[in-house]
Amino acid sequence: MEQQHKRSAFSGKIGFVLSAAGASVGLGNIWRFPYLAAKYGGGIFLLVYILLAVTFGYTMIVAETALGRMTHKSPVSAYAHFGKGKGIRFGGWINAIIPILIVPYYSVIGGWVIHYLAEYLCGRGSNLAADGYFSAFITNGLQAELAFLLFSLFTLGIIFAGVRNGVERVSKVMMPVLVVLSLVIAGYSVTRPGALAGVKYFLVPNPKNFSWMTVVTAMGQMFYSLSIAMGILVTFGSYMKKDVSIEESTENVEVFDTAIAIMAGLMIIPAVFAFSGGDPDTLQAGPALMFITIPKVFASMGLGTAVGVLFFVLVLFAAITSSIALTESAVSTFEDELGWDRTRSTVLIGAIMVALGSLSALGYGPLAGVTVFGMQFLDFFDFLTNSVMMPIAAIATCLLVSRVIGVEQIAQEVEQDGQRFRRKPVFNFMIRWLCPIFAAIILASSVANAFGWIAM
Repeated sequence: MEQQHKRSAFSGKIGFVLSAAGASVGLGNIWRFPYLAAKYGGGIFLLVYILLAVTFGYTMIVAETALGRMTHKSPVSAYAHFGKGKGIRFGGWINAIIPILIVPYYSVIGGWVIHYLAEYLCGRGSNLAADGYFSAFITNGLQAELAFLLFSLFTLGIIFAGVRNGVERVSKVMMPVLVVLSLVIAGYSVTRPGALAGVKYFLVPNPKNFSWMTVVTAMGQMFYSLSIAMGILVTFGSYMKKDVSIEESTENVEVFDTAIAIMAGLMIIPAVFAFSGGDPDTLQAGPALMFITIPKVFASMGLGTAVGVLFFVLVLFAAITSSIALTESAVSTFEDELGWDRTRSTVLIGAIMVALGSLSALGYGPLAGVTVFGMQFLDFFDFLTNSVMMPIAAIATCLLVSRVIGVEQIAQEVEQDGQRFRRKPVFNFMIRWLCPIFAAIILASSVANAFGWIAM
């Protein structure tokens, strides 16, 4: 099929790995992973997550990346390449729509990070530790909206620059800095008095802490953390050269992502343990852990302001790399489906970001009285994409690969670099059976929990 525009490409393996790792290493790791690990069992949650990442996660990353490289297309056109049926095109569209819906509310949280970093840089870190500060900030519509717009403009500026000069170049700078910062902050955190109890809770599996929700939550986090079922890896795969090993690159992304998730846990959980004495209520603070509990922890430390600056720089870099990946996937879809150039496509996703993101930014303030199924806009978009659409997208990809394309075609694509597909038996079993079953379990559990909450 003749393409309407020249397809962009990464410079090589390093460019793909750091860009894909940047997509994976985001707020899902730094913000979401630690509070879920703290809430759902510590070490046993970490163990379940790692087991799922090297089986389910590995399989989905290989499948999506290979699908992108086979077709040199974004999700909708990649799916349509293998058939014109409505079911196949639906799978492509749901993969394509997910990042379009995620990036607006994700940018709102990115704006919160910018605001907190600015406060620490201005020497007002003690204000962030005050009771009620976070609530006052997010209910202030003007402050939340301006922070959101600033984050969005920064992301869009990078996307305007293109794949190699924007996405890849920023990832090559930010990812190494992110690793160094995480090592520094984790090292400081685990050496605080009383922190070793938190290290033990996070790293040592305790079967007594295991529950069915540990598995369900770990599966849901894996989607968010590894950027699977979002169309991102299909898009990035379409930019990958044929001589780059998909299997080795996938393993590198997995290691990078899991290592940063573990470092995030070591940055936050031991520090919270040291601050609270292991108080379960503090550990289970949920999404508020980073914006309410952590500033209190830093305020109780020596060098609290300096650590706060480093921590929120790290979080900002992680947020930006993932936001870039989400936006790039959406831009690629507009380029392929509308035949537009990068500039027009970026302007369109920018307009969508402002429209939907403003709903989330103002959803706790001026629009607090407007809810969807009892949820604020940000919570609704998060639930819709992460708990409903991503599992459906994963099931669609599994069916496309196992029932339409065939595992052998995927294996041929993986072996384009001349190396054997070493984990082909694992891939075959997972993509045919366990991955769709796991995704269906996540979908059923999430919907059941949501409707149970709505009924309260």
